[in-house]
This record gives sequence, structure tokens and C-alpha cells, in this order.
Amino acid sequence: MRIGIFGGTFDPIHLGHLVLAEQCWEQCRLDEVWFVPAALPPHKLDATISSAKARSEMIEFAIAGNPAFKLSSIELNRSGPSYTVTTLEELTASDPSRELFLLIGADSVRDLPTWREPRRILELATVVAVNRGRAAVAQAETVQILTEQLGIDASGRVQFVEMPGIDTSATDIRNRVADGLSVRYLVPRAVEMYLRENGLYGRKES
Repeated sequence: MRIGIFGGTFDPIHLGHLVLAEQCWEQCRLDEVWFVPAALPPHKLDATISSAKARSEMIEFAIAGNPAFKLSSIELNRSGPSYTVTTLEELTASDPSRELFLLIGADSVRDLPTWREPRRILELATVVAVNRGRAAVAQAETVQILTEQLGIDASGRVQFVEMPGIDTSATDIRNRVADGLSVRYLVPRAVEMYLRENGLYGRKES
């Protein structure tokens, strides 16, 4: 089975996340895409993020009705920072027959050498670099940089996917909610209602 692994804080999940997952599912011919919310993102150790329960529930609302999309709590059930390499190793160990694809933004691929055990990541999964509708990605140059910095041939371990540009982010959405502005059409309707009913992100004091 070909599984796309899509990690992040998802605080909150928004339409950009869903379009990215759908385009990867379609273009890479994946069987499923697993949304993997991080318990403690290594690059956000000092940040305040919503509870695991809230983020998981929003993902479940967002992906309801799409049988190819799944929620995985593998990182939420593990203590300490949520390192990608550890997640991939655990998924491989639990079912070696899976073919794993790590879905990340193309702008983050060049940072891969700074991640924990990047060579091991490329051994465990094919990296899917998603161009979020901005300038074209220099694919050959990106692969060359990874090959040179990691000391391995990355040419067969990176795929590139293009998706429509959706100029929003979880930070933008949190700020809009805090300012009392609408997030309709930026998040699924069920997530919008969840934010409202649970008072997530609050309203900034004037």
C-alpha cells in the first residue's frame, strides 16, 4: 500500500492542507494520505499550540467523507519532540510492506539536511515536494543540493507535485479568528463551526 504521510501542527487544519493532500494522492497515485498531527514540533518547542484533542477533532471533521484520508495519532501517543524519522521508522516497523511518501512543501525540501537523520528519512520514504502554486521549483537543482549535502543519490527519492496556490496559513487563520474576522472558505465549514463553538484562538483585546 502506498501511504502519504502528512505531518504538521494543523492548528488549525485548513483548505490549503486538504488541497495539498488531494493533489499528492492523485498525482502520486497514493492509496491513502495519513494526517499526522505533531505532539511537540521540534521547530516550535517554545510555541503554544492547541491541545492534541482539539487538533485531532478538527482533522477528523475536515477529512470526514474522504475514505482515502486518515488521522494518525502516532506522534500524539509518543513523548518528546515529534521527529519525522522516528515516525517513519515506527510505521515501517509496524508494516514493512507499506511504501511511504513524506509530503512536504517544496520550500522546505532544501531544509531537509537540517532535520534529524535526513539520510535515514530518504531511506524510509520518498519525499514529495509540493509546489504551492508559486514560482516553479528548480527540481534538478533541489535534487543536486540534497545529493551533495547528504552524500547520497537523491534523484530517485524525491518527487515533485504542483498544486493551486492558496494564499493562507494556520497563523493567518488564528489571527483572523482572534480579530473577530470570518474564516469561511478558508477552513471546512465543520472546522469553522468547531472554532466558534469551542472558542479556539479567542478574540484579541482592543
